[in-house]
Parts: sequence; structure tokens; C-alpha cells
Amino acid sequence: MSEKVCSHHKSKRRKVLKKCCAGLLIFNFILLILILLIWAVLQPKKPRFILQDATIFALNVSAANVISTTVQVTVYSRNPNSKIGVYYDKLDVYATYHNQQITYYTVIPPVYQGHKDVNVWSPFIYGNNVPVAPYNGLALAQDQNNGGIKMTVKIDGRVKWKVGSFISGRYHLHVSCPAYIPLGNSKSTGIIVGTAVKYQLAMSCSVSV
Repeated sequence: MSEKVCSHHKSKRRKVLKKCCAGLLIFNFILLILILLIWAVLQPKKPRFILQDATIFALNVSAANVISTTVQVTVYSRNPNSKIGVYYDKLDVYATYHNQQITYYTVIPPVYQGHKDVNVWSPFIYGNNVPVAPYNGLALAQDQNNGGIKMTVKIDGRVKWKVGSFISGRYHLHVSCPAYIPLGNSKSTGIIVGTAVKYQLAMSCSVSV
């Protein structure tokens, strides 16, 4: 008799567990559907970036394949969404020349960007005696002689979206800002700031998330 009672109790527990699991799965499914619907209605847009200016402190070739660079850039970022906030977990800023990195990473600390908010960052990016491919060093010296350099300021990092109290997972952020920098300490090409020269650029950046 006691074995039958135990068997009956076990059967009840199994039924209760099955109901709980089924209820939990249904709840999670409904929650997922609601999140997807809200996401579709809000239609999140990528942040917008503009490279406003670049101040050149040093940019030279000390050998055929060694480049030294010290540049301060001003980057404008705007969140175009009216109901979605953006968490920037970490942003690494650096410069490339002919698709080759010529500066070290400079880290922009984590920051939250609210609805329609704007952030402006002015990091220094630098690299001392950075070895590059020989043809890049020669190309840079030739560009200097021609009076202008095409480089790219890049930003890599991770972002999270905030909708109400919901915060999404992390997404990779890649920003690429082309910059043509005319060289020469003349008032027609730049503003002399001490030993540096500041160039107004106002270049739109491509953004992928």
C-alpha cells in the first residue's frame, strides 16, 4: 500500500514539474515576441559620427619603414533615436594609413548616450617609431612632399541598446572616418596652435553595428 502511495506522489510531482516547465517556456516565448515587436516598432538607428578636426603634433618618417605620429582628433557622436539609449562599453581609437595601423589604441571610457544626445571626444592618438611596410613609409614621404596625407581614423568597440528598462546584449561597433590632411604651416591650410597645426575636416564617418 505504501509503495502505491509513493508512486502516486511521484506521479503528481512529475505533472507539476511538467506544468511549471511548460508555463516557463510559454512565458519566455511571449516575452521574446514582445521584445521583438517593440524592437520592430522602435526601429533603432545606428549612432552617427563625424570627424570634426585633427591637430597634428607630429607626423614623420624617420626611416623607410618607421612612422611616428601624434595627433589629437575631435569626434562628434549623436544618437538619432528618440526612444533608445546607447551604452558604449569601450571604444578604441586609432589611425591607419593605406589599411595599416600607424598608432596605438587610445581608449575612450564607457559612457551612456541618451535619446538624441550628443557626445564629443578629443582623444590623442600616437605611435612612436611604429614599423610599417616599406612601401607605406615611402608613400607617406611622397604624400608629405605633395602637400597632403590621406589617413583613416577608426573606432572599434562594443555597444548595448537600452529601451526602457531592457538592455540588449553587446554588439560590435566599427567606425571609419576618412581624413585628408593638407600639410604645411600656412594659414590657408590650418590653424597654428603652438608647435601643432589644427585642420578643420567635418568628415562623415561610416558606421557598422
